[in-house]
Amino acid sequence: MPAFAERSEMHSFTTSDGSLAYHDAGQGQPLVLLHAGFFDHGMWDDQTRAFAPHYRVVAPDARGHGASSNATRPFRPADDLAALLRHLDAGPAVLVGVSMGGGTAVDTALEHPELVRAVVVSGVGTSEPYFEDAWSLEVLGEQNDALAAGDIEGWLNGHVRFAAGPHRSPGDVDAYVANCLRAMASRTISKHMVGEPDHRVPVPQTWRRAASIDVPVLAINGALDVSDHIAMAERLVHTVPNGRAVSVENAAHFPNMEDPAGFNVLLAEFLEALPHH
Repeated sequence: MPAFAERSEMHSFTTSDGSLAYHDAGQGQPLVLLHAGFFDHGMWDDQTRAFAPHYRVVAPDARGHGASSNATRPFRPADDLAALLRHLDAGPAVLVGVSMGGGTAVDTALEHPELVRAVVVSGVGTSEPYFEDAWSLEVLGEQNDALAAGDIEGWLNGHVRFAAGPHRSPGDVDAYVANCLRAMASRTISKHMVGEPDHRVPVPQTWRRAASIDVPVLAINGALDVSDHIAMAERLVHTVPNGRAVSVENAAHFPNMEDPAGFNVLLAEFLEALPHH
């Protein structure tokens, strides 16, 4: 049995406001995988399998997502992550995040820099996104309208449209990937009620403060993603002192799922080039 199987099951971390679920596999330098909004740690299954033989891979479910508790009071995702890393004695860690998860990674580097060795983002800049592309605004508007009308199927379709990006049709997304996205988002949305309060507290002035992030930052963008997502990631890597961007050619907003082999090669090269402790 491989060594990483020793810590390969789900665990739960008790906080002052419910519990946070996380997958913990492997041993070595900590690699933390942060999922996109409305999904869960399952979006990283291919990366967990690939990297757990060489790293300690921690993949949490963010508060209000997957198997983690919903918030009942104000919270910041970066503080949740920092508490988990301290509980696991898993810092400084390389934080890898897609979309919302990338925003949390940047927030953690800003608010808890001692816990962060490097940051990898995909399809995101900071936790303060902005949208200008007509395609982005159309899909986000349709998702919001569907959710307000209780049309969960229409809302789920929006996630698959983002997986396809503006240059393809949803039918071009691999059926397994699309079904995984739908299943994860369905599990998370079923935990919530229409009109419930959003207890997330934003980290302030993330774009202005990003230049203070002094660890290496890599953006792995899907080349077929919408221009807004790519532009925000590019802005981040050009703002920090040590940043660069690379692309996964045949993928959009979820390159780690659409082309795990391509994504993993880029991530492995970045990890291997990091200075050793």
